[in-house]
Amino acid sequence: MNTGMIKPEWMRKKIQWLNLRPMAELNTDLMLNTVCESADCPNRSECWWRGVATFMILGNTCTRNCGFCNIDFGKPDPLDPQEPERVARAVQKLKLEHVVVTSVARDELLDQGANQFARSIEAIRRINPGITIEVLTPDFCGKENLIQIVVDAKPEIFNHNIETIARLTPTVRFKATYSRSLNFLQTIKQMDAGIFTKSGMMLGLGETFDEVVESMKDLRSVGCEILTIGQYLPPSSKHLPLVEYIHPDIFKKYEVLGQELGFLSVASGPYIRSSYNADEIFASIKDSAKMASELYG
Repeated sequence: MNTGMIKPEWMRKKIQWLNLRPMAELNTDLMLNTVCESADCPNRSECWWRGVATFMILGNTCTRNCGFCNIDFGKPDPLDPQEPERVARAVQKLKLEHVVVTSVARDELLDQGANQFARSIEAIRRINPGITIEVLTPDFCGKENLIQIVVDAKPEIFNHNIETIARLTPTVRFKATYSRSLNFLQTIKQMDAGIFTKSGMMLGLGETFDEVVESMKDLRSVGCEILTIGQYLPPSSKHLPLVEYIHPDIFKKYEVLGQELGFLSVASGPYIRSSYNADEIFASIKDSAKMASELYG
C-alpha cells in the first residue's frame, strides 16, 4: 500500500506471518474463505494466533465494486450447499465460543444469500451447542423479507456497516445508500428487539469530526447498540485514496462521545475493524445488558 503519505508511528503494526499458517491450513482443508484474508486485514495475525476468524460465506467474489474494498469483483461461482456445514465444522475445530459470519454481496441471487446465512447459523448451532453467533451482512437491497430470514435464525448480534458518513456514501459505496443502511438496522430491531445491532465506520476518507458525530447520532436513532470505528487503509493505488491518518486521540474522543450517546459498546481506534475482538465485545455487552435488566426490569 502506497498512500503518498508518511505512515505515522501508531500505524506501524508488525504482522507475525508464522501465526497465519495453522488457520490458513484449516481454511484450505475445509475450502473456506475468511474476510481476514480476502480483505487483507492487518489484524489477522493477532486474531489467528488467538484462534479467531471471521468466516466469509457465499464465495469470495462480490457483485458490488466498492472503492475501499479488496475483495474481488465479478461474476461469482454458483452457491455451495455444503458451505454451512464446513463453516460449522471449522468452528468446532477451533472450539470457538463466539463466531462471526460475513459474506460478499450476491445481488444476482433471488434471496441475495439470506438463506445461506440462516443455514449457516443453524449448522453452527447444531454442531456447536451454546455458541453465540454474530452476522455481518450486506443490505439485501433493503428487502424486509430477506432481512426477516436472517432475523428468524436469531443471531445474537446482527451487524451491517454504514461504512462512512452520508455525504461520502455515493463515492465510497457501490449501490448501497446511507438511508437504506439506517433503515436496515432499524428494521432488525423492529423485527426482534432481543437481537443486538451493530455497525461500523472507517475514517480518513475526508469526513469531518462533526459529520462522524452526526452519523453516530443517526445510528443511535435507529437503535444501534454497538459501534466500531477504524482507520481506512487503501489496499492499493487503484482503491479510494487516503485523505488523512486519524490520530488515536481523535478516535478516543469518538469512543467517549459514543458512550455518552448510549451505545452499549464503542470500539474506536486506528486498527479497529468490524469483527475485531468481537467475542470480547459481546461478552461485555451481555454483562451490561444483564445488569440493566436487573436494575430496570
